[in-house]
Amino acid sequence: MATASGQIQLYKLVEPQQGTCVLENELSTELGPDRLALSLDWSTGRGESSDVRVVSSDSSGSLTALSLGEAGLTAVCQWKAHDFEAWISAFSYWDTQIVYSGGDDCKLKGWDLRMSPSSPTFTSKRHTMGVCSIHSNPHREHILATGSYDENVLLWDGRSMKQPLSETAVGGGVWRLKWHPSQEHLLLAACMHNDFHILHCQKAMEGQDAPCPVLASYILHNSLAYGADWSRLPLSNSSPPSPQEPPQTVGLTESAGHLRIQYESPTASFDTSLEDDSGRYIPDRCPLPEKSSVPGPLSSSARDSQSLSCLMASCSFYDHMMHVWRWDWSPEEKQTPFEPTSSS
Repeated sequence: MATASGQIQLYKLVEPQQGTCVLENELSTELGPDRLALSLDWSTGRGESSDVRVVSSDSSGSLTALSLGEAGLTAVCQWKAHDFEAWISAFSYWDTQIVYSGGDDCKLKGWDLRMSPSSPTFTSKRHTMGVCSIHSNPHREHILATGSYDENVLLWDGRSMKQPLSETAVGGGVWRLKWHPSQEHLLLAACMHNDFHILHCQKAMEGQDAPCPVLASYILHNSLAYGADWSRLPLSNSSPPSPQEPPQTVGLTESAGHLRIQYESPTASFDTSLEDDSGRYIPDRCPLPEKSSVPGPLSSSARDSQSLSCLMASCSFYDHMMHVWRWDWSPEEKQTPFEPTSSS
C-alpha cells in the first residue's frame, strides 16, 4: 500500500477464525518527510522472483526503489525524477532493472537502475498533460501502456519511444491501466470522468497503428473512476451467489458479453437518475466500436475454447464505492453498450 502519510506498507491476509479474514501490517517504510506516496509497482509482474523489489513515486517528484528481503523493505536508491508530482512508477517486467515514471510535468521517463538513476534513459513529451498511469505488458515483451490527464491511452514499443504504436481517446483522465493477467491483448482502464473500459489492443500491438476498440464499459457510478484491476485467481463458475446479497447483473443486448456484480460495497449507491419506468438505466452516451475490431466469427468449439470469464474490481473516489465484477466474453460477440437489469 502506498499511503498519504508517505509510507510503503506491506500487509498479510490472515484467518484468525474460520470464515473470517483480516489484514495485518507486516512492514512499513518511510519514503521521506512531507510527501505523499502516490504509486507502487512490484518487480514480479511475470511471476515469482528471488529478487523482489518495489518502486514507488511520491508527491515530491521522487522515485524510490526498495528491496524486500529478510531485513524487510529497504530503500536501494531514491532520486528526483519529475519537476512536480510523480504520479506513477512501474517496472519493465521483462527487464526489472528498467523503471518507467510519469509526472505532472507531462513527461514520461525511463530509468536504468544499473546506471545512475539521476539521468533518464529517455524522456517523452508525447502526452500533453500529466502522465498518471503506466503498465508493462507481462505477456508481450517491450509493450507498454500509458495514460494521461490528456484523456488518451498510448501503446509503446519500449525499444523505440519516439512515437507510440497507437493512440486511443477514451475521455476522462486515465488514472489506472492494467493488462489482463492471462490475455495479452486486453487492457482495463479507469478513466476518471469517463468510466471504466476494457480495451482490445491486438491490432495496435501488431503494429497496425489503430486505436484500441472498447469491448465493455461500466458506467453506473457517480464519482471519479479511480482504481481498477483484474483478479489473478482462477474463476470458479460453480460458486453460487450469497443468499443474503443476491448478485445484480449488468448485461449487454443481443447476447453479448456482460458483467455481473459479485460484491457491492454498502457505503454508497448507484446513480439512478437515468432510469426508465421499469428501472432500467438509460445510458446517455456509449460509442459503438466497429464490429470488425475484434476477431471474426468462430466455430462453436473454438468459441467455447476461447470464451473468457474473469473477475475485476473497480473503485470510485468521492463515494468510496467498490465493486467486484464478473465479465463473460467471447471473441465472436458484438460490442454494444451496457444496459443493467437492476440497480441499487
